[in-house]
Amino acid sequence: MTVRRRLVAGNWKMNGDLALLAELDAVAAAAAAHPGVDVAMAVPATLIAPAVQRAPGLAIGAEDVHEADSGAYTGSVSAAMVREAGATFTIVGHSERREYQNETSQDAWAKAAAARRQGLSVILCCGETGAERDAGRAERVVQAQIEKSLPEQAHGDWLTLAYEPRWAIGSGRTPTLEEIAAIHAIARAKMRQLIGDAADGVRILYGGSVTGDNARAIMAVPDVDGALVGGASLTAAKFVPIIEAAG
Repeated sequence: MTVRRRLVAGNWKMNGDLALLAELDAVAAAAAAHPGVDVAMAVPATLIAPAVQRAPGLAIGAEDVHEADSGAYTGSVSAAMVREAGATFTIVGHSERREYQNETSQDAWAKAAAARRQGLSVILCCGETGAERDAGRAERVVQAQIEKSLPEQAHGDWLTLAYEPRWAIGSGRTPTLEEIAAIHAIARAKMRQLIGDAADGVRILYGGSVTGDNARAIMAVPDVDGALVGGASLTAAKFVPIIEAAG
């Protein structure tokens, strides 16, 4: 039986400044107190270098990268750029990129490939909208997203999958534990179909209104290997209890 280390990853989104980096002190202390849990924080590109300097014990990453290594893409940031700033991983395929920038699963695949070329680890996101869930299509949508975005030769050494139902993000609503279990099970099965036994080493995170109050129950669900945390990652007082629940 494959043993997967738990991972609690934060995502600051378009929030934060140099002053907010002080929150990382308590997060780093909690990570050190729970050595069996991997703790990571994705921050805006402008904060990667100072975050690395402030919290050298944490894995600091980017929230997104461009699929090209370089070029005339005004305003975009490449995987090489965030790596040079000190990032060790990046998120790709986040639901907010899909919704507001019209990104597709093929885009997520290309970004994951770009990140891998630069030696970055990847948190690859998938998840259905509220309308897709209400129509009974959640499982099919997630399977299709994984099929189209999972990089070739994906391996748990560098890839993590994150299931984030788009209707739950920032809404205060979460799926039932049974609904989470069902999606995580089909996600694992789809990865096994695509990459064989290597799928058993890929962690699957749950993301969507995770709090210190519900994290322990969510992470007790089979095939839930941790959490991708948005708003609650902005303050140590809210993020640390999630780390503690994972421990």
